[in-house]
Amino acid sequence: MTQELPKAYDPSLIEEKWSKFWVDENIFSVPTPTDPSTIKPFVQLLPPPNVTGRLHMGHMLNQTEMDILTRWHRMSGDTAVWVPGTDHAGIATQMMVERQLAAEGKSRTDFTREAFTERVWAWKQQYGSAITDQMRRLGASVDWSREYFTMDDRLSVAVKEAFVRLYEQGLIYRGAYIVNWDPILGTAVSDLEVESEERGGHLFHIRYHLADGPLPDGTASIVIATTRPETMLGDTAVVVNPTDERYTALVGKKLILPLVGREIPILADDWAQPEFGTGAVKVTPAHDPNDFAIGQRHNLPSPSIMDTQARISLEGSPYHGLDRFEARKRIVADLEAAGLLVAIKDHTLTLPISQRTGAVIEPRLSMQWFIAVNKTPNAGGNSIAANAIATVRDKHIQFTPEMYSKTYFEWMNNIHDWCISRQLWWGHRIPAWHCDACGCITVSRDVATACSGCGITDIRQETDVLDTWFSSGLLPFTVFGWDGSNTLTPDLAAFYPTQLLVTGFDILFFWVARMIMLSTHFMLDVAMPDGSSRTLANAVPFRDVYIHALVRDADRQKMSKTKGNVIDPIEIVTKYGTDAVRFTLASQASPGTDIAFNEARTEGYRAFANKIWNAARFLQMNIERGREAGYHVSLSSHDSLSINLPEKTPLETRWIFSRLSTVSDSVAHSLADYRFDEAANAVYQFFWGEFCDWYLELVKLRLNFPIPTDPGAPGPDSRTWDHDPVTAITLNALVAVFEAALRLLSPFMPFLTEELWHALYASVGTDSPAKSIALTRYPQREDFTADEVSVHAMTTLQDLIVTIRGLRKELAVPEKEFTTIQLHASPEISTLAQANADMLSRLARVSAVELAPATLTGNNARSTSAFDVAVVYERQIDVPAERERLTKDLAKYTKGLEAADKQLGNEGFIARAPAHIVEGLRKQHAETLALKQKAETALAALPPE
Repeated sequence: MTQELPKAYDPSLIEEKWSKFWVDENIFSVPTPTDPSTIKPFVQLLPPPNVTGRLHMGHMLNQTEMDILTRWHRMSGDTAVWVPGTDHAGIATQMMVERQLAAEGKSRTDFTREAFTERVWAWKQQYGSAITDQMRRLGASVDWSREYFTMDDRLSVAVKEAFVRLYEQGLIYRGAYIVNWDPILGTAVSDLEVESEERGGHLFHIRYHLADGPLPDGTASIVIATTRPETMLGDTAVVVNPTDERYTALVGKKLILPLVGREIPILADDWAQPEFGTGAVKVTPAHDPNDFAIGQRHNLPSPSIMDTQARISLEGSPYHGLDRFEARKRIVADLEAAGLLVAIKDHTLTLPISQRTGAVIEPRLSMQWFIAVNKTPNAGGNSIAANAIATVRDKHIQFTPEMYSKTYFEWMNNIHDWCISRQLWWGHRIPAWHCDACGCITVSRDVATACSGCGITDIRQETDVLDTWFSSGLLPFTVFGWDGSNTLTPDLAAFYPTQLLVTGFDILFFWVARMIMLSTHFMLDVAMPDGSSRTLANAVPFRDVYIHALVRDADRQKMSKTKGNVIDPIEIVTKYGTDAVRFTLASQASPGTDIAFNEARTEGYRAFANKIWNAARFLQMNIERGREAGYHVSLSSHDSLSINLPEKTPLETRWIFSRLSTVSDSVAHSLADYRFDEAANAVYQFFWGEFCDWYLELVKLRLNFPIPTDPGAPGPDSRTWDHDPVTAITLNALVAVFEAALRLLSPFMPFLTEELWHALYASVGTDSPAKSIALTRYPQREDFTADEVSVHAMTTLQDLIVTIRGLRKELAVPEKEFTTIQLHASPEISTLAQANADMLSRLARVSAVELAPATLTGNNARSTSAFDVAVVYERQIDVPAERERLTKDLAKYTKGLEAADKQLGNEGFIARAPAHIVEGLRKQHAETLALKQKAETALAALPPE
C-alpha cells in the first residue's frame, strides 16, 4: 500500500492541497477549439461579485450549484467552461477608498481625478482579489485563465464601443429628469438600488393664501397637505382635480407661496386625488417624479432648491445651507409662527432608502445619460426591450422556476428608459466631450480634440461614469472577445451563446435583464460560425436561467446583520470542511424552495464524509490482504466501467452494480432538472445506505483470504495459494464499485473524492487514468449491468433482515446471540432465504432457517405482504438479579414522583413558573408514573424466591 490514509478524516489536511493543485496544474483551463463543431459546450458566466466583496452564504450556494453542474457536465463529456471575474463596483469601491482617505483625514476632493483613480487602482491591487482567492480555496472549477475584471483594457474598449454605437443609433441621449439621488454618495442610483421602508411620519396641512384676496364667497386660501414641507420652497403650482367641486372656482387663480412670497397658479390636473389629504397638491417639479410629469404637462418652471448633498441651496434664503431635515423643522416652526400651519397629522411614510448608504433617497432633477430602451434604432430593427421580451416569449431563453418569466415580463413590459450615468470618479468614463461655445456634445471612440459642431479645441470631457450594470450587461459577449468590429472571434464561435446562468432573484433586473437586452441588440450583427446571419435565438446571452432560492438561518429567518443571524461560510467551512458545507447546501437546493441552513445538518454530512473515508481504509486493508494472498486487483485504465460480471458473481455484487446503474441515471436526470436535493440525496443513500451499510458488510463474507499451504517457504512468490474465484470476483468488484461511487460523488464533494481516488489507484498499484478525478467519466447507466432479478432478491432479503432485527430488539435478544428463525413464505422466497443463510447469519444473527407450513403468529412473529417470520427465542432470566434491578428502579421512580408531586402541589410555584415548565413537569410525572406501574407489574410477575 503506497498511500496509506490517516486513521482520522481531517478536511483541513486535504483541501488546501487539492485547491492549490487544481489551480497550479490548470486542471479546469479550456483552450479554444480550432473547430467548434467538434465540441458540445457547456458554458457558464459567474455572476461577477464586487471587487470589494467577501464570500457570503448566497455566493456559497450560487457557486456550489454552478460548480456541481460544471463538474458534472465536464465529467459527462461536455466542454465545460466556467468563466470567472469580478465587477469594478463603481459605488462600493469608491466608498471603500473614500473611507480609507477619511481615516487619513483626507477626502476625494483633495485629489485630482487622475490621482484619485490611481489610489483606487492601488486599493484594487491590494484588496481586490479577496473573494476570488476564497473561490480558489473552496475549489471552484472555473477556468482561471479566462478571469476578467470589468475595467480590464480589453473590456473597456468594448464598453466604449457599445456606448458610441448606441449613441450613433439614436438610443443614447442626455437630458434632465428626476432621478433617485443618494446625498451621501452624491450620485444618481438605479430604482433597483433603492429599497422601500415604512417609517412613522407626518402629513402637514399648510395654508396658501389667494394672491388677489378672497373670492365673493369668502374663500381666501387653499390648504394643501404634504409630507415634505421643505420642498415647498421650490413649488411652482398647486393642482386640484378638475372634478373636485370644492375648487372649481379657484382654477386659474394665483396663490402666494408661504414664506417665499412668490405667486404660483392653481391648475386642474387629474393627478390630484380629492379623497387624499385636502385634495389640493403642491407641485415641485425638480423634487418629485410625479410633480415633474405635471410640470411637463403644464410647461411649469423646475427650480432646484437642493444641492447634491440635499442641503437647501437658495442664496439669500434663511434656510440656505441647511440639511433638508433641519430645514423641515425650521420651515414648520416658521409656518406655525405665521399662522399658516393648519394641522400636523401622524402618517405612515413609505420612504425610498439607498441600499448602499441607508440614506433617504432624494428625488432630484438632474442632467443624466439614458438608454432609450423602447425606441427603434435609427437604422431600423426592434427596440432593445422588444428583442429582450421576444427571446423569453419565444422560449429562446427559459427560466427555472418558470414563475420568474412572468416576473420578467411584468418588469420588461413596463420598463422606463435606463439611466446609465453615475456621478463618480471610479468607472468607465463616458466618452463624450462638451463644447461651451456652441453647446454641442461630441461622442467619440478616440479622445476628441475638437468640437464636432464648431471645430474649436476648447472642449471638456464628461465627468460622469457609466452605471456598473452597463459594462456587466455586456459580459456574455465581451469576455469572448467582442470589440465592436462584429468579427466572430474563435471564442465567440465556440462558446456563445452560453448554456446557463445560475443566479439569485435579487439581480434579475439589475443584471439578467440588462444582459438579455444588450446581448440581443449587439450580437444580432455578428455572423454565425458558418457565415449565416444570426437570429434572435442565437443572439441570446444564455439558453437557460436558473434562479436559486435564499439561504436562511435554521429558523427560516432571512439573514441580516441587524438580526445578528448572518452565517459566515468561511467559518463553517473551517469547522466542518468545504465538502460538508457544499453537500448541506446541495441536499436542500430545489427550484423555488429557500434553504434553512442548520449546522447540525452540516455536522451530519461531515460524518458522511468520515464514513466514506473509513470505507476507503477498509478497501486499502483488503487490497493489501489480497495482495499478500496472491490475489491480483485491477482497475480499468479507461474512464468507462463496462464490467461483465462472471458467472459466479455473488448476489450482493450483482445487486450493487445494478443499483449503481440506476442511481447514476437518477442523479443525471435530477441535475438536468436542477434538483440538486434529489441528486445529492440519491448519492447519499447509495453511498451510505447501500454501499457502506449493506455491501461492505456482505463482502466480508466473501473476502476469506487463505493462508499459504507452505507457510515455511522462504518468500511469498514461492508459496502456493488456494484461490477462491468468488473472493477474486468480490475484491475486484469492491474496488471497481468504490471507484465508480467516488466519481458519482465527485461533483458534490470534490476534495474528499480527489484524495480517495488517488489513494485508491496508489493502493492498487495502477497509474490513475487522468490528472484529476474531475477529468474522468461520470458514471452512466449503461456502464453497469442492470439486473432486476438480483435487485428484487436483495430487496426481499433486506426486508427479511430488517424485520428480524426489529423482532430481536423487541424480544431483547442479546446482540451477539444467534437465534433460529421460522419462515412462512413462497417457495421462491424460502429457497432465497436458505440459499443466502450466510447473509442472514452475518447481518441478523440467524443460526438456522426453519420453514413453517402455516401462518406464524404471536409476540415473536411479524408478517409482511411477502412473508411471515418468527424469532425462536426463550429469554433466560436471572430472577434474583432482575428482582434487584426492578426494586432499584421502583425506588428511583417513587422518589421522582414524590419530588414532582411536591412541586406540582405548590400553588405558589404553579402561579409563578412559566407555562412550558409546568407542562414539562406534568408530562414527566405522567411518564414516571407509567414506568413505575410497568416495574410493579414486572416485579409481581417474577416467580417467588
